[in-house]
Amino acid sequence: MRVGSIHSGKGRYIDYARKLADELLAARAKGMFKISHFLHLRAEICSETLLGELAAFGPEDRVGIVSLMDHTPGQRQFRDLSALKTYVAKKRGMNDAEFADHVQNLLSLQERFGARHEAGAVAEAGRLGAVLASHDDTTADHVATSSGNGVGFAEFPTTIEAAEACHSHGIAVMMGAPNLIRGGSHSGNVAAEDLAIQDLLDIVSSDYVPSALLLSAFRLAHVWHDLPRAVATVTRNPALAARLTDRGALIAGMRGDVLLVRQVGSTPLLRGVWSQGRKVG
Repeated sequence: MRVGSIHSGKGRYIDYARKLADELLAARAKGMFKISHFLHLRAEICSETLLGELAAFGPEDRVGIVSLMDHTPGQRQFRDLSALKTYVAKKRGMNDAEFADHVQNLLSLQERFGARHEAGAVAEAGRLGAVLASHDDTTADHVATSSGNGVGFAEFPTTIEAAEACHSHGIAVMMGAPNLIRGGSHSGNVAAEDLAIQDLLDIVSSDYVPSALLLSAFRLAHVWHDLPRAVATVTRNPALAARLTDRGALIAGMRGDVLLVRQVGSTPLLRGVWSQGRKVG
């Protein structure tokens, strides 16, 4: 969930993370979920309220990951302003003048808050005991900064240069399942399959489409001709990156988290789910 809100300009974001976290944790305490939830806080450093929102969380909140996000136009995910314009025009119905004002507001927020909020988010991740992740690294310099901040894995590096630099710094590379299944990035950035072919892909995330993880593993198995290695991108590797040492592999003493899968042609079909050894689906 996003932390760091923007109350100025047309592209406003409201504070919601603390309230939603309370609801999720309360539901978990009542045994309402079939899986074990941790929180992933996506820290938008170029926002107006980031540090205050982060301060509302504590070690008891099960925050597993804090990502350093910077969606300022003209860099990282949205180096191509035309791609950003298409995205926000569709999502928010902005005309040309409103889009120009939106871009200027975001540039102003980066100048005012970027450096201070980045340092603050790094410190807050340490206070929360969370793994730190970078987001949309594009250049070797971005990755060097991420490494200096103590980043454990990189979410969606946008270029081969950045992915190579991540591996040089011992940072695991994560890409989204929709990118892999679609065959490319919706923002025009590097394709996950291209990174896989060059042995630069370590982790696949659902990226808002949980059902895509299983299909992605089998897609990678076709690319690599190695099903165990492909399955590890959605099991063992993310568990290691998130420091969840009790899961991610079928080893005695770990959680009994198992999927039963049947393959029909190139499509994997889910036929059973066990969590901690108990059938849940």
